[in-house]
Amino acid sequence: MLLPRQKTPNLELPTLSHGAFDLSAENTERGTIICFYRGLHCPICATYLGELQKQTPAFAERGVSTIAVSSDGQERAQAMADKIDADSLRIAYDLPLGVARDWGLYISTSRGKTSIGIEEPALFSEPGLFMVTPQQTLYYGYVQTMPFSRPHFSELLGALDFAIKNDYPARGEYTGAV
Repeated sequence: MLLPRQKTPNLELPTLSHGAFDLSAENTERGTIICFYRGLHCPICATYLGELQKQTPAFAERGVSTIAVSSDGQERAQAMADKIDADSLRIAYDLPLGVARDWGLYISTSRGKTSIGIEEPALFSEPGLFMVTPQQTLYYGYVQTMPFSRPHFSELLGALDFAIKNDYPARGEYTGAV
């Protein structure tokens, strides 16, 4: 389990048009939003990533970079990027499922074709959303077992504004006896 204020696993992946992504080499004022998505087969992911694409400039104004990550290969990742008109949102691909597990993501098996007629991969990770600080520690994390009911990026921006204004620390770091 990842813990707030503790170092996250590193993440090194190819991206479609922004070169190699290496979380440990990110150079941002406040951190990086990492949005793990299920893949091209997921219509909810397309809508969700479309929203992240729209909000990426607002995150950048706050000193936060964004990246969307899946275990899809380059061709499927490009199809998703085309579908959401990604221009400012980085799209990374070829996420090893062992690395997905290191991040605490759930892994699902294929159920065949989805409602949009695209075959699910044999194995893929379920969604997760993380904000990682420039020191590569976890600030915010959200992991789910289903594609439904994800955090809204507009609400995350509002929370980020509050955290910046109030120097609000990451929460949930306690691991002692209860």
